[in-house]
Amino acid sequence: MALLRKIFRCTLIHQRGAHAALNINTKFVPESEPVNDQDVKDLRNFLLKNKKILVLTGAGVSTESGIPDYRSEGVGLYARSTNRPVQYSDFVKSETIRQRYWARNYVGWPVFSSFQPNICHKILRRWEIKGKVHWLVTQNVDALHLKAGSVNLTELHGSAHRVMCMNCDAKMPRARLQELIGKHNPQWKAKSVEMAPDGDVQLTAEQVQGFKVPECPSCGGALKPEIIFFGDNVPKPTVNLVFEKVKESDAVLVLGSSLEVYSGFRFVNAAHSHNKPIAIVNIGTTRADSLVSLKVSAKCSDVLQRLEHL
Repeated sequence: MALLRKIFRCTLIHQRGAHAALNINTKFVPESEPVNDQDVKDLRNFLLKNKKILVLTGAGVSTESGIPDYRSEGVGLYARSTNRPVQYSDFVKSETIRQRYWARNYVGWPVFSSFQPNICHKILRRWEIKGKVHWLVTQNVDALHLKAGSVNLTELHGSAHRVMCMNCDAKMPRARLQELIGKHNPQWKAKSVEMAPDGDVQLTAEQVQGFKVPECPSCGGALKPEIIFFGDNVPKPTVNLVFEKVKESDAVLVLGSSLEVYSGFRFVNAAHSHNKPIAIVNIGTTRADSLVSLKVSAKCSDVLQRLEHL
């Protein structure tokens, strides 16, 4: 993780330009009512009353950087198309599926890797510096919290910016794999304008033909992104660490997540079982609405900007 921070700092200036406008991007943010003054007041009191807060973020934080999500009403991938994310068991078993995945990911990587943190990521980093955020857990794999400088961070579902071998567990930065793919496919080209939440794009079967997937440089094994695919499980050490952070915290704040995926919901459920106060900022209903003491249905940036100076 320290190496990735160094890489992000060194390349930050080169990743600006055309994609700087994505800092606040509403294309993939569902419609919502303006934030209510009383909700802001109540959430401010929640944050001031509790000194050590565990923050859990979901796709609703990253959509404002221009990254689509899966479930948002009207604008998520599930609402816009019939395409579905790759399943872990399929990726492991099928060389054809791995070829399709890496071809799509290779095309999408230049754009996906250039996305930048938005005001939500930056405010959470400032709160961390002040000691207000005890620990940050994100369900996102885009590394935007890392780019924003967050240190006390668990990437619950891993990161698309890292690649691992399924045989020997060797690892490399995703940027390195991009170079290897280019060397293996000097004549292969494909274009697509449809970005998926995890960084790949939509390509036809014909476009994928002829694409060559590099093997692990160390052992020749199959490579996968260091992310938790659908159908896979979060490693137990990661789960246990987050449970410990929940116990250490005074309260839990959920930002931009419906909590439909159990891997994130279980920590909110654990906080509730320990009688810890819970607040949620999310457009639309969540799986934990019945467990919380405060729910704000509004865009995360609209809320956090009014609470920045605690």
